[in-house]
Amino acid sequence: MAKKSKTDEPSGTAPSRLVGNQAIRDKTLGKIADLGRAVAKAALSESDPFVDVPTRTISNTTYNPARRLLEMGDATLRRNLFNTGQARKFMQTVLLSKGCKDLLEARKTLSLRGMYYMSLHSIPGTKEKTFDDQEESDGILEDIEVSLATLRENLHLFAKKRGTMVGNITIVDNGDPIDCRRMGTGGYAIPSICEPSVVQFGKCDAKFVLHVEKDTVWSRFNEDRFWEKHNCILTEGSGQPPRGVRRMLYRLNKELGLPVYCLLDCDPWGHYIYSVIKQGSINLAFESERMAIPDAKYLGIRSSDFTRCELSDDVKISLNDRDIERAKQIAEYPWFVKKKHWQKEIQLMLKNGFKMEVESLITKDISYVTEVYVPERLKAKDWID
Repeated sequence: MAKKSKTDEPSGTAPSRLVGNQAIRDKTLGKIADLGRAVAKAALSESDPFVDVPTRTISNTTYNPARRLLEMGDATLRRNLFNTGQARKFMQTVLLSKGCKDLLEARKTLSLRGMYYMSLHSIPGTKEKTFDDQEESDGILEDIEVSLATLRENLHLFAKKRGTMVGNITIVDNGDPIDCRRMGTGGYAIPSICEPSVVQFGKCDAKFVLHVEKDTVWSRFNEDRFWEKHNCILTEGSGQPPRGVRRMLYRLNKELGLPVYCLLDCDPWGHYIYSVIKQGSINLAFESERMAIPDAKYLGIRSSDFTRCELSDDVKISLNDRDIERAKQIAEYPWFVKKKHWQKEIQLMLKNGFKMEVESLITKDISYVTEVYVPERLKAKDWID
């Protein structure tokens, strides 16, 4: 049985839960103010204002074998106002930093989409917009996070909800008790902000977490009440799980001691999703300590399942050039390169020349994945680490 975690009693102060405590807010405001003062000081001294941003690339990311997670290095990229190649991003960084400062002072939160629109305007005297699209804005906000050594949640920003949970656990979300055993067909929508100040864990009878890649597969498991029959928590991340889902999985594993098993597609993208859940993201290596789950296990689908499960040729999806290139890249990741089981798995997929989705098991029976495949894998402890 999982370890229990005490919950805070609902206090009726929902807004304060969402915007964090005063100490964190003051500290974050101080960091933004320091950035602003440095820029202003350089400008007033007629120097070239700049912002140093840690480089979020694979070349500045290292794998710590002792901790079994990715860590960000010390390399930085300097953005100068007087550098024509960097001026736009410099301006965007300062603009969004001010937007975050305004949120903190107003004690309000805003979506990433909302921040994009709040900062979107045409630069006076030109037809140039501050941002071409939200993707550009989101990237700058991640730069601000790592530059200030803070978190998106501390900047009072949240992303669109994407991910679902159901199972033998009760949680308290912003003061409201929610029984995840009674969530119907839709399940509990995992919020973007899953910090202890917002989400606390109550009664938990589950023995493990089963994370599936897509909501369509999750719906099959939920309809068959897999979580009830096998006493677990069932989650999905709609493909690459967003940070809220990864944070929730981390907390379920770290705080409640629940093993996490991942049921993902047999393709380079399913393998990468597992890598991100287990070791952390290359792009967000600075978040690994609060998101990566080194003990997570890959439950399937596997390349050998085509023969083992006697599937038909109809389920084969030919690997394209991009798939092949991606598979080879993943095989060379330092955290995979010395793992014989993963090398064998990737090489067999490349040799087969095709990939498979979890849904391919439906060709055996509608509930084959919930009644046969996963129970047998779990009973035999047949997974890849």
